[in-house]
Amino acid sequence: MKIDSPNNPRLQELRRLARRRRREQSGRFVAEGEDLLAAAERAGWPAIERFVAAGSGLEGTEVEPQALATVSALGSGTRAIGLYEQRWATPTGSLAVYLHGVGDPGNVGTIVRSALAFGAGSVVLGPGCADPYGPKAVRASMGAVFAVPLARATRLDELPGRTIALAAHRGTPLRGPLDGEATLLVGAERDGLPEELIASADETCRIPIAAESLNAAMAATVALYELSRPSRVPAG
Repeated sequence: MKIDSPNNPRLQELRRLARRRRREQSGRFVAEGEDLLAAAERAGWPAIERFVAAGSGLEGTEVEPQALATVSALGSGTRAIGLYEQRWATPTGSLAVYLHGVGDPGNVGTIVRSALAFGAGSVVLGPGCADPYGPKAVRASMGAVFAVPLARATRLDELPGRTIALAAHRGTPLRGPLDGEATLLVGAERDGLPEELIASADETCRIPIAAESLNAAMAATVALYELSRPSRVPAG
């Protein structure tokens, strides 16, 4: 049956899921846009329900476009919204990424996208991080949220392999490729990692740069590239 009213209870629940507290209570989240829904399908992550604009020809519960627009977080509206169950994994992988205090959802989503690009086994969320299942983070991940295992941790001994703290202008220059299992520790956008976390890590490394600093997503992306690159073989 087609949904005509923006006051429909199912649409109201989609709007409530824009709030982190409601996502935590329900264990569900929303992905918006045909590309994200297609990424979920490729990852074998079925939607609880799909809502599509009436007349679009897309598969799902038809909703009058004006009613669907009241749910959309995009300025231009959308033709498809999916409702999904959250999935949380155990920290794993020969290369994992641990985020501590990364509060910007765009940075969290971008780091998940970079983790997929460079083959990281998981992204682990520590205290003070934005919700990777929030609307902005899901969009920034460009669908990687459906392909990269997400985990939670509060202690370094929960992380796989040796721990490498990424700090600005401190430690040894970061050099790849990775030798054995490791977890890259990435800190808050403004303050970086806490001193006690750096002191507890197995290694402290920096990215040699000319500027003062990189934001969290850029730093994590550069570090993931460096750690995941293959060994350089001499020419000839």
